[in-house]
Amino acid sequence: MFKEVPTQFDFPKAEAEVTRFWAKAGIYEKSLRQREGRPSFVFYEGPPTANGLPHPGHCLTRIIKDVFPRYKTMTGHYCHRKAGWDTHGLPVEAEVCKELGIHTKQDIEAYGVEKFIHLCQQSVFRYTKEWEDLTRRLGFWINLEEAYVTYHQSYVESVWWALKTLFDRGLLYQGHKIVWWWPQGGTALSSAEVGQGYRAVDDPSITVRFRVKGQPKTSLLAWTTTPWTLPSNVGLAVHPEVEYAHVAVEDEEFILAKALIPAVFKGLPVDVEKDVRTVRVVKGSELVGIEYEPLFAYARPEGGKAYEVIAADFVTLDTGTGIVHMAPAFGEDDYRVGREKGLGFLQLITPEGKFSPEATDFAGRFCKEADSDIIRWLKDKGLLLKREQYRHDYPFCWRAEDDPLIQYARKSWFIRTTEFRDAFLANNQRINWLPEHIRDGRFGNFLENNVDWALSRERFWGTPLPIWECEKTGKQEAVASYAELTAKTGVSGMDVWEKAKAADPDLINDLKVHKPYIDAITYDSPFAPGARMRRVPEVIDCWFD
Repeated sequence: MFKEVPTQFDFPKAEAEVTRFWAKAGIYEKSLRQREGRPSFVFYEGPPTANGLPHPGHCLTRIIKDVFPRYKTMTGHYCHRKAGWDTHGLPVEAEVCKELGIHTKQDIEAYGVEKFIHLCQQSVFRYTKEWEDLTRRLGFWINLEEAYVTYHQSYVESVWWALKTLFDRGLLYQGHKIVWWWPQGGTALSSAEVGQGYRAVDDPSITVRFRVKGQPKTSLLAWTTTPWTLPSNVGLAVHPEVEYAHVAVEDEEFILAKALIPAVFKGLPVDVEKDVRTVRVVKGSELVGIEYEPLFAYARPEGGKAYEVIAADFVTLDTGTGIVHMAPAFGEDDYRVGREKGLGFLQLITPEGKFSPEATDFAGRFCKEADSDIIRWLKDKGLLLKREQYRHDYPFCWRAEDDPLIQYARKSWFIRTTEFRDAFLANNQRINWLPEHIRDGRFGNFLENNVDWALSRERFWGTPLPIWECEKTGKQEAVASYAELTAKTGVSGMDVWEKAKAADPDLINDLKVHKPYIDAITYDSPFAPGARMRRVPEVIDCWFD
């Protein structure tokens, strides 16, 4: 009944024969015809990026994708399976930058955004054949001939429709928040992107004297692993319920958490038992309001009070001194509590990650590269108590592994995912997770700690954010399609695309909904007579595509 299996089985030959048979006999198409009229199950593939070669990891993900439509076919469903190509975002930009020998956002602008966009579009199908061959060889049945493409106008407009829906419901908003910022790339990254770039690094950890105002021999001790944020210090935070000690060491007095005295003075030429004398112990709440001298005097914080002690719930005794240096421009907790307590705002780092001209001693230096100079400056001023190394996990850009990210206060666009946290958690409980611990562990923790999605990217090759803003009032509105946009009263700017197309007839029409052509389109403002509506400059996270 069965053919004898040869002792030396030729697997590659068998694979090729089966693949040819499936193609010649139209087996995939027959499987669809057998299920016509049955309940529908639609599978749109989470698309790969075809400007890079597939690797063994992609084999696994494509096999996993194939399992579900096959199972649903076996249960009697008609499975419409549509392939797709992911063609936007940092992966594409990064590859083009490598070919051009450039790296930063400023390099791209100097090269020319229009030329750069053309190269991005031309690069995205470089390895399509390799991907299609792999897909067929794996036996992943999917409609490759009618794949969706994320840069096509029809697809971009489907994304615009979704974003307009979110905007009109108040779920897409612009906010000034702390984001993980890629300075060299000039854009924020989402939490998913940040999570891909963590690795263990050694950073300096320092304990610094903050001199109490009017008491030059008394210092509040604060610890930090980001010396570059100290010139932008605005306040110091204590936990209101923690005990803090005033301790005397020779002719100086220090204020720090009582429980951390041994750890703070460890490694210093001080005998804690003999040389450190506790003068008095107070609750953190009693320290609130104490003013201190700023370490640096480059600029005064704006919009609130500065250089005093505040109470904060996030202060812990896990590390440091129990007193936290507050730089609201560079930390999520600092920013949140700073706003709650009325602290001012000071940001002496530019979006390129460099010190601004006001910080005269470090102007133009990349922030993290200036740590050693800042520490030396503090030591020369008698403000450095202790320096150590601290090993921890730190995020780097997932597409430029030598570029560290920084937390940075930036105006960005967000999707209000936190509004649905409770619904997410409830739905998660109804999922039959295998293994079960994923439900309340890794995935449950992810949902519990959900933050609003940082959607916008200050980049070039991506779906443009379909928000137009009144140049006079600042009021905004979203559009859902190119046709809706060009039907606006007083619309102009489409000639920029028309001239580019006339100069190069080979340009594909889908580019007209991309930068820089879409940015040229303006129209009469419905909010102010005589004003124009202009598009906000951002594109969106390609994961939303």
